[in-house]
Amino acid sequence: MVIGPKGCGKTTLVNSINDYDGPLRRTQDTIYGLETIDVPSAYIENAWMYKHMIALAQDAWCILLLIDQSRTAEVYSHGFARAFHCPVIGVISKCDLMPENREICERQLEKTGVRQPYFAVSVPEGTGVEELKRYLLELKERKGLT
Repeated sequence: MVIGPKGCGKTTLVNSINDYDGPLRRTQDTIYGLETIDVPSAYIENAWMYKHMIALAQDAWCILLLIDQSRTAEVYSHGFARAFHCPVIGVISKCDLMPENREICERQLEKTGVRQPYFAVSVPEGTGVEELKRYLLELKERKGLT
């Protein structure tokens, strides 16, 4: 399951994970992909919708929680990741933009309750995506889900 604020690159990352190179569309509904659940940003932007994310997580074996390195506004509440029973993996998206914000993003992930390792990715640049995919595959195999 992939969650994050509007414009952070969720759908771009989801398409990369699913090896899909078709056109991007704004995600207004939850979209179940081959290997992913793409959650609309509205679920993060409205605290009353958190319950929907928690319910959707019942279908997920892990969660990718995205933080946009180019925009460091805090969007997750303190300890947010602890609401989920599956592993939550921190992803710093758009890592090619505003590298001076890296530490801010890592502190935000810590406050949110996400443990390291964190993955810095830029899908257009091809940075970190394969490393993240390998990590997810290994995690899936360790959990006996392949």
